[in-house]
Amino acid sequence: MNHADNSLNAGNQPAEFWLGIKQFNQGDYYSCHDTLEAIWLDAQILNKGFYQGILQIAVGLYHLTNLNWQGAAILLGEGINRLDAYEDIYGGIDVADLIQQAIDWLTALQETGPNNVQQLASALLAKPLEVDDHTVASKYHLVKPKIQGI
Repeated sequence: MNHADNSLNAGNQPAEFWLGIKQFNQGDYYSCHDTLEAIWLDAQILNKGFYQGILQIAVGLYHLTNLNWQGAAILLGEGINRLDAYEDIYGGIDVADLIQQAIDWLTALQETGPNNVQQLASALLAKPLEVDDHTVASKYHLVKPKIQGI
């Protein structure tokens, strides 16, 4: 992670950003995408990748809820790669934690394969996420993704 400090690194975000984060944390990944896309389109070059990485993770999780294994795997991977260019704490959020959560879900997707996407989608959609010794979520130590503000 190597982007230089700037005002965004200090967490100076528009209200729409925090709305998108709230939508993400509520599991409303499609709305999160719509909200953050407007910010991403108008962002300065330095921050476009930051917004796009969050968007890609949100869309990856949205694809998972719709049983689209390939779309979920591709977009989670792209979001992880894009956010990896930023500091651990950037834009007022814990980027490193978000990356780790996305890696956990991507690993579970890759290791369980397309035939088990329903189990992972069920784990993601569970309210709260139910974990017992026999679930995919338990095996991969999955938690419902949340973006932590700093």
